[in-house]
Amino acid sequence: MNINVGIIDQQVTGLATRLKEKIELALEATIDETKAKSIAFVVLCAKVMLELSDDEAIDTLCEGGNDFGVDAIYIGDIVDYEFSVTILQGKYNHANLDGVRGLPQSGVEKAVLAVASLFNPSVTINVNPRLRTHLEEIRSLILDGNIPRVQVLLCNNGAIWKHPEAQEFIDRANFGERVNFEHVNHDKLVKILQSTAPVKDTLQFSGKAIVEDLNYSRVFVGKVAVQELARLMESHGDRLLERNIRRYLGLHGNRVNEGIQATLMDADDRSNFYFYNNGVTFICTRFDYNALQSENNSVRVEGLQIINGGQTSKTVHQTLSSLAGTIESTGLEAAFVLVRLYQVPPESTAFVQMITYATNSQNPVDLKDLRSNDALQRSLEMSIKNLGYEYRRQRSGDASATAKEISVGTAAEAVLSVWRRHPQQAKFRTTEHFGKLYGDIFTKELNAAQVVIAVLLFRIAENKRKRPPTGSPELVRYGSCFSAMLMGQFLLADLGVDVGKLTHQNFEAAKALVEKNGEEYFDKSVEQLEAALKQLYAEAPVSLLRLSATFRRGDLLSILDA
Repeated sequence: MNINVGIIDQQVTGLATRLKEKIELALEATIDETKAKSIAFVVLCAKVMLELSDDEAIDTLCEGGNDFGVDAIYIGDIVDYEFSVTILQGKYNHANLDGVRGLPQSGVEKAVLAVASLFNPSVTINVNPRLRTHLEEIRSLILDGNIPRVQVLLCNNGAIWKHPEAQEFIDRANFGERVNFEHVNHDKLVKILQSTAPVKDTLQFSGKAIVEDLNYSRVFVGKVAVQELARLMESHGDRLLERNIRRYLGLHGNRVNEGIQATLMDADDRSNFYFYNNGVTFICTRFDYNALQSENNSVRVEGLQIINGGQTSKTVHQTLSSLAGTIESTGLEAAFVLVRLYQVPPESTAFVQMITYATNSQNPVDLKDLRSNDALQRSLEMSIKNLGYEYRRQRSGDASATAKEISVGTAAEAVLSVWRRHPQQAKFRTTEHFGKLYGDIFTKELNAAQVVIAVLLFRIAENKRKRPPTGSPELVRYGSCFSAMLMGQFLLADLGVDVGKLTHQNFEAAKALVEKNGEEYFDKSVEQLEAALKQLYAEAPVSLLRLSATFRRGDLLSILDA
């Protein structure tokens, strides 16, 4: 047995046992042990490759008949009129664990046909309800003028597709640069899962450098050849990016990364790379160098991490890999990048977060972890604990939140939907919840009781979205944030207060109303949304495409607020 295949098999077996009931609920089907492991492998791939929790990964599943070979699909947020879509297809070999069996050609062909059909709004296809929900959302975004960037992850616990015809099938599809096919197997998954191992290396600087001690930390600033940066990424890969808060955006469809590549590809412009790029910021637990040497220092580092410049580093590595051994690679020795190396104590988590926030906040990134040390977040954690709940203001591994646990991401989405009455921003602007919208969500007036009650209502609506009751209208799959907003309105009416008067003093009464009337509140919200849709569209039939667009744009808010 291949050791990495064995590691993944253990992970898959554990997930299949632990999540079988949740998977059956999500797919509304009973599955046997073999099927559970196949689906658990897809869940594992989604968790690892997309950094999702158990519940988030299960929510991506499209397993079932009429799925076009798409086992899971994940739709990212809109940024600059672009949005990412990741399609996962999993082929798990149960009996053969030697890791050499190739991905079948039929799987590759199905994935190509799926991309050709799913992203063309003019093509009518018959798919299962879970996939159809994602499909109509994608097509609605496209019709609104947004451009998709598609990543197709073909996953197995074996080798890449071996038949030349499979790659030719991809090439003949001629999707262009906006669609990328990637093979994911046991080796890649294990490499990412082991990324927490500390990095030790020697970083070769060029020319003179500045070294200072500042506030009990040490700073080394100088320039490094892009070839040295590429070597570092080749040696350690994603292990260097464990604390980098931005996922790699890829070359195609990302203007900054395309600019980095273009400069490196231009032999006449390479020498200007140092001036065009903002540089790379590293942290480490220790660095040593020969202080008697005035320049060209070799710096030994321990616990090395990139906290800003991950995009630059991966793009440099990818570009130089494509140039390796070609005549176009000459002259790269003249291309340098500015490097800041900070030595900070291992226990300085908060300080590292502040550095990371300061060096990354000019771009739209996921800032959940960086906001976790805000005074308000700490106060909410303490207050929510006093109400009998645990507030996960920091990520705590990949475990799903229990009924008594509330993640900071869920809290933001719930509060923005229920109390701030911006359900469309809650659902489709998650990257801004801890950026531009942070001050609107987490105001100084927000208290623990409001957070917990919002989350309890939001969970009811989300559970209905994931598993719509028999006979439910299609809007249930699209309007959960709107339903949560209306449910909050019904609760306050029964409680006889406005949201500002919802505090720890009447929390138990509010919680009791949610437990007693939550289902009724949801049914009333659906009725009100149906009525609003009829008013908006003059009782004309509403296609799923229009339905998705309606909830994304918030067209119903003026009617619901009237």
